[in-house]
Amino acid sequence: MGKGPFSFRRTSSRRRTKKAVETLQPAGATMMEAAALSPNNAAPAVSNSISAMVAAAASSKPKKKAGGARLWMRFDRLGQSELIECDKNTIIKRVSIPARDLRILGPVFSHSSNILAREKAMVVNLEFIKAIVTAEEVLLLDPLRHEVLPFVDQLRQQLPQKSSFRVHGSDQMAVQDNEIQFSTGGQWLPVPEAVEGLRCDLPFEFQVLEIALEVVCTYLDSNVADLERDAYPVLDELAMNVSTKNLEHVRSLKSNLTRLLARVQKVRDEIEHLLDDNEDMAHLYLTRKWIQNQQSEALLGPPASNSIINAAPNLRHLSFNRSASLVSSNNLADHDVEDLEMLLEAYFMQLDGTRNKILSVREYIDDTEDYVNIQLDNQRNELIQLQLTLTIASFAVAVETMLAGMFGMNIPCPLYKINGIFGLFVGGISAACILLFLLVLGYARWKKLLGS
Repeated sequence: MGKGPFSFRRTSSRRRTKKAVETLQPAGATMMEAAALSPNNAAPAVSNSISAMVAAAASSKPKKKAGGARLWMRFDRLGQSELIECDKNTIIKRVSIPARDLRILGPVFSHSSNILAREKAMVVNLEFIKAIVTAEEVLLLDPLRHEVLPFVDQLRQQLPQKSSFRVHGSDQMAVQDNEIQFSTGGQWLPVPEAVEGLRCDLPFEFQVLEIALEVVCTYLDSNVADLERDAYPVLDELAMNVSTKNLEHVRSLKSNLTRLLARVQKVRDEIEHLLDDNEDMAHLYLTRKWIQNQQSEALLGPPASNSIINAAPNLRHLSFNRSASLVSSNNLADHDVEDLEMLLEAYFMQLDGTRNKILSVREYIDDTEDYVNIQLDNQRNELIQLQLTLTIASFAVAVETMLAGMFGMNIPCPLYKINGIFGLFVGGISAACILLFLLVLGYARWKKLLGS
């Protein structure tokens, strides 16, 4: 009897906590979906939703997250989004990726660039964009960061526009008896045999990859533009006036340039690595692999002729042969990576141009440093020449001083008895010292130790 009330209170507390968490999550999802319905006001909607969620979190004062739980944002093919909190095990089971791939998305590799292909997912780690893309959805890590918000806006705006290839309002495509057919509300319409020329949008995973590359390249381009805007005035000022302040500005500028060049180089090298390996690019075709799995399951099922395979509507190249099986025809298309190759080459060229801009700034810095070093060397040479001239003059004066000191000793000499000898003697040794100075100076110029 003593334990009953204590147990009841504990259970009630857990239920209240669970109910509070379930109440907070739909609220955040509703705000994000409302922003997705109005693409023109995407940025204000994101700001308002973030402010609302922060205010709700501050007012409710929730407990700490469970161990390992992180904030993710889920996007589907239609651009609809929701905020979820998942731990590592939940993400691994959901997208079927190894645990080491989640470590790549961690803070240790914050500025690394990786695009990894897995059986059912693609792990994208490009600068600040850390996402897991499947054939049906994309999971974005830390979506409320300031740098990630443009990527979220682009997903909301562009995914609904690129969402699907529809026939009379329906986006279902089926394969029956080696023929492509589309479902229009229960009525099947056959497609002509010349379906090899059919061109649709990119698959869903490549749409997300394209948006990610576009956002990252735009971000890097803006950083390079800011670097160019700040670099050239500072370098021109250093060329005119070599001071400690200007040298400190240039040192900070070179540090920023080195870091930015390394970031651009990482993204460029990752894209180049994919372009050099067709097999890796083929593994990134998640939609195609998903369609092949569906077709294999349908062909291995009991009535293969009556099976309906829902294929993704945005697969670009669809080529079927009546005389060959569906599985073999799709296996032949496994090495067709033209779409992804063209996509990656476009952004590779853009990143290469960004890298060339950074290299041009670095060359300008190197040229300015060479010019400054030449100026310093010239000044150092002038100081050396001045020091040599003063040394020659000091030598001439020292000779005159030596002669004057010798005759200034208290030693009997017949010259002391000659009237007016002092002026003649001083004038003579002074003229001799000046002549000595001119002779040594001329010799130094003859040896090109002094400039003309």
